[in-house]
Amino acid sequence: MFTARHVFGAVQRRSFSASTRQASKVTVLGAAGGIGQPLSLLLKLNPRVSQLALYDIRLAPGVAADIGHINTKSEVRGYDPTPSGLGDALRGSEIVLIPAGVPRKPGMTRDDLFNTNASIVRDLAKAAAEHAPEANILIISNPVNSTVPITAEVFKARGVYNPKRLFGVTTLDVVRASRFISQLKNTDPANENITVVGGHSGATIVPLLSQSGYSLTGTTLDEYVRRVQFGGDEVVQAKDGAGSATLSMAMAGARFAESLLKASQGQKNVIEPTFVDSPLYKDQGVEFFASNVELGPNGVEKIHPVGKITDYEQKLLDVCLGDLKGNIQKGIDFVKSNP
Repeated sequence: MFTARHVFGAVQRRSFSASTRQASKVTVLGAAGGIGQPLSLLLKLNPRVSQLALYDIRLAPGVAADIGHINTKSEVRGYDPTPSGLGDALRGSEIVLIPAGVPRKPGMTRDDLFNTNASIVRDLAKAAAEHAPEANILIISNPVNSTVPITAEVFKARGVYNPKRLFGVTTLDVVRASRFISQLKNTDPANENITVVGGHSGATIVPLLSQSGYSLTGTTLDEYVRRVQFGGDEVVQAKDGAGSATLSMAMAGARFAESLLKASQGQKNVIEPTFVDSPLYKDQGVEFFASNVELGPNGVEKIHPVGKITDYEQKLLDVCLGDLKGNIQKGIDFVKSNP
């Protein structure tokens, strides 16, 4: 009979590489929140992480003390909610993950979060631009379609913007798309990898089933697409006002961080979907777009085009681009009005 320790160890080995080539400091801003705590836990289990820096407006030292007892090699430190604490957490970091902000509640859209989370992300981006201008910045705070442009504008204003180092984490959309198709087709979700492009909210999320060889039709297709686009609502409603998608989002954030670490440490052909400064639709005024991106030591190495899609998917994409343009502009305008 397997003990819990044996089972957990097997999961840990499957999830993360067993070797590490270099010291990598990873910082989590918002480490004591609903996403931040499980995200920090998963990063503590990753042998590629040598230093884990946790910051929040409260409780970060306590979270650090807790997960610091886990028997993996990385050093964990929690920082006080002061400007000097924030600076120390960021300094020397290779990857900065930002899940800070307020969660959605029933009836709220991601845009309803905008005013609160926009200010939080702006202020943390200012600190990152000052103390970790060369780090890879991973934005989890919603609405990602707007908070990524906010971060870009902050970095541009300080003359340190590198479009290859800024990422909106859209991995959860792919995780959901893969899980949901496996439920329909009775397959192993671990073997599914549905391409998802666009943005990270509602109709801006465009799953490209055709590129994975699947052909759903009629209401089955409509319902699948809607579930991928609004899967977060299922969680918000099921938690009955107590939170949003925190655990699955933490897993997705940890997966993306792991991919970046693998790529920075020399592994080739590491491809993840992510919302980045992209040339694909700039001629239509859409500065940022999520598609499959090849990662490397410099961050973004190659942005893959959307590729061949069906007429149905093209209609979804057309709606996506219209919404996305407005979301992006909203973030840019916020920084202009609230520098």
